[in-house]
Amino acid sequence: MSEATIPVVTIDGPAGSGKGTIAIQLAKQLGYHYLGSGTLYRILALYKLQRLREVDNLQALLDECEPLRIVFKPMQEEGVVQVLVDDEDVSDALRTEECAKEASQLAVRPQVREALLKKQLGFRMTPGLVAEGRDMGTVVFPDAGHKIYLTASAEERARRRQKQLRKQGISATLDRLLAEIRARDSLDKERPVSPLRPAADAVRVDSTDLSIVQVVEHIAALVQR
Repeated sequence: MSEATIPVVTIDGPAGSGKGTIAIQLAKQLGYHYLGSGTLYRILALYKLQRLREVDNLQALLDECEPLRIVFKPMQEEGVVQVLVDDEDVSDALRTEECAKEASQLAVRPQVREALLKKQLGFRMTPGLVAEGRDMGTVVFPDAGHKIYLTASAEERARRRQKQLRKQGISATLDRLLAEIRARDSLDKERPVSPLRPAADAVRVDSTDLSIVQVVEHIAALVQR
């Protein structure tokens, strides 16, 4: 099977829409590989934070990270993957707020996005791929056979984020989280490089009132139709 004929399902959408969890579950159900594109930026951010004194410019950082072997290993727990970099489990290290902020700053750099494009394309392997992010269907895999734009109301996304934080023992008001979600939406949609927008041929799926199982089954039915 040539690379061009390997099936790809892209799931794009705003922060908190559930695209990560949905994509992981969908990949497991279809027996496909999974790509969490945002995680690649976090890996780069983590490496920068760890190697700050040794790597003195962005290109040197990109050159050192280019050969890293990244593997997403689905776990039994719903919507969870173990992230391995050169066989080292970095899953917990990637979840820190410091890593997230650094990743956001790197993601707006055209040089970074261009460098990671090749890495993302490398995840396209048989029998297929489910790729989630913000520009999977518009920039990275424009030839994908199935493109999903997953969304949910800002209020629902804020509630999901609050629930997630509570599980981690972190307290946050709904109003604050809602303001953060709306601010993030504006930044993602207005950024000059790969802004968040649905592909012209994407199917919109609103997960506001749907369970994870319902969303996965709905998308799986679209793919297998």
